[in-house]
Amino acid sequence: MAFIQASTKKHLSRWVLVSLTVFLVVVLLISLTKGAYSIGFSQAFAALVKPLGFHLEAFDIRSSNVLLKIRLPRIMLAVLVGGGLGISGAALQGLFRNPLVEPGLIGVSSGSALFAVVFLVLLPGMASTVPFLEKLGLPLFSFIGGLVNVFAVYYLGSKKEGESTATIILAGVAINALAGALIGLTLFYADDTALRSFTFWSLGDLSGATWSKLPIAAVLICIPSLVLLRGSKNLNAMALGEKEAFYMGVNVNRTKVILLVSTALIVGVAVSLTGMIGFVGLIVPHLMRISFGADHQLVLPGSFLLGAILLNFSDLLARTIAIPAEMPIGVITSLLGAPFFMSLIYNLKK
Repeated sequence: MAFIQASTKKHLSRWVLVSLTVFLVVVLLISLTKGAYSIGFSQAFAALVKPLGFHLEAFDIRSSNVLLKIRLPRIMLAVLVGGGLGISGAALQGLFRNPLVEPGLIGVSSGSALFAVVFLVLLPGMASTVPFLEKLGLPLFSFIGGLVNVFAVYYLGSKKEGESTATIILAGVAINALAGALIGLTLFYADDTALRSFTFWSLGDLSGATWSKLPIAAVLICIPSLVLLRGSKNLNAMALGEKEAFYMGVNVNRTKVILLVSTALIVGVAVSLTGMIGFVGLIVPHLMRISFGADHQLVLPGSFLLGAILLNFSDLLARTIAIPAEMPIGVITSLLGAPFFMSLIYNLKK
């Protein structure tokens, strides 16, 4: 009987992940063709396969440039960032055993943003003098900022008998407020150009996606995401409680450190590349748990796929809802996420 249940559960997980993958591919194909400059699907497909040596039909060079140099790297970056934020939110919610926890709420995003702003405004010449920092400086500073914040929140929210979720959330609010104040203080020394750039960046922006940024994003998001996936069984055990997980053979403290460092790296890199994009890490894990249960062996990979779907869908709306202008993607995710968050709070009252 247990074998049958395990087999059925495995089959359901495989079906869910395949369905999400197909849905993601559909959203990506639509995103490739829609925007301020529309491209027919047949032309888009012909432009994509031409570098592989296939010549299907003629297409103009303008369509090819828009597709390959602007739209495709943007879509790929949205997949990485959306997936990373989704799986990070799922891991943090599982670690703290609370559905209200997400990277922005406990200070990871604000810490990453603070250190990114410090690097951009106060240390503009460092990248030119230290070659290593030219490409990795901003992601590195963002990672350090997210890591510092998340450990500060965890330390403030911990007690002798374990962490208190309510205290952790309050600590996250306090750390977010402090980081916001320090960001404002840093921007006091910025010029008008930096201020305008930060304003748009703080609302989320995928327009800066380039092929040169994708390898960094892929390595620094995919590797810690794989680490989180490997910890899915430990998260399932910790859902029963830390003492129970310890008796089941889980190294609780080591698991916490690995998960916190991995999520800080993912969110730090995402913030450095696209700015602060809220609610993805909150909505996506909830939808997975509500729809398919709380097994992290399904929730974690499913959250990555669903996060990629949500961010690409939001980016599609941002590019098409006000043509020829473009809305910040963070505005779209907040408009989608805020009502969901309010409904969640309302349901918790019942």
